[in-house]
Amino acid sequence: MTLAPALPREAAAPAAAATRTARRRAALHWVAVHALAIAAALFFVLPFVFVFLTSVMTDHQALTSDLWPHHWQWSNFAKVWNTPGFLTWWRNTLLYAAAGTALTVASSLPVAYALAKFRFRGRNLALMAVVSMMMLPPQVTVIPMYLFWAKQLHLTGSLWPLIIPMAFGDAFSIFLLRQFLLTIPQEYVEAARIDGCGELRTLLRVVLPMAKPAVAAVALFQFFYCWNDYFGPQIYASENPGAWTLSYGLESFKGSHHTNWNLTMAATLLVLAPVIVLFFFAQRAFVEGVTLTGVKG
Repeated sequence: MTLAPALPREAAAPAAAATRTARRRAALHWVAVHALAIAAALFFVLPFVFVFLTSVMTDHQALTSDLWPHHWQWSNFAKVWNTPGFLTWWRNTLLYAAAGTALTVASSLPVAYALAKFRFRGRNLALMAVVSMMMLPPQVTVIPMYLFWAKQLHLTGSLWPLIIPMAFGDAFSIFLLRQFLLTIPQEYVEAARIDGCGELRTLLRVVLPMAKPAVAAVALFQFFYCWNDYFGPQIYASENPGAWTLSYGLESFKGSHHTNWNLTMAATLLVLAPVIVLFFFAQRAFVEGVTLTGVKG
């Protein structure tokens, strides 16, 4: 009677071993197929892991070669947040990014719509001018523009010299939106015109709902640019600490805490966190918009 239960176990052992072997082979096959992707993911993720681990270390351990915190100092984030001026930098950056994004989208979309759906003399020349503006680096015009804002309008020491020009369109945003709008069939626009819609109403009621992926991509591009912009605030707002943004203020913070790498890394994470969270929530619309803008030229 003791042999009866032993037979099924002996029969099941080879089957279990074969299952484990098959699973190991499947895992090794998956790793081999995705080896390049895994290496690329580690290449991008490990720096963020290093920054995070350093941000929760003590002052003494941050200066050593230890990679894992002995004591998790979550209070480092509170110290950075309560640093004098940090909330001001945060508010200025949010104002700059939000206003700049809204103005860029609002001013670039009508121009892109005209270049994509209107037939007028000089349209190709206007498109060439837009593309030419994309090739012009901002360093070329920084001196005359600074003199204009400083001598004529007296707006230096603030972020307005950076925000106001965005109300007149952005070459890259216009080109990206125009490429997407070319993929929208002309029949929709003509049907709206036949129904009595004006061009503005056609743009807002017909074209805009179908162009949401491209608008989202342009908005994200502009928001990321404004949030990370260092050159502009350095030129126009450096003389007024009350107008500093996070990117410029972080440089000042690092200079005053050059031996406190844990606080510097904590400040860096607080600056990066909104951008990372926004991208993860909007990555589908972002990827879709960027992909579809190259469908038709």
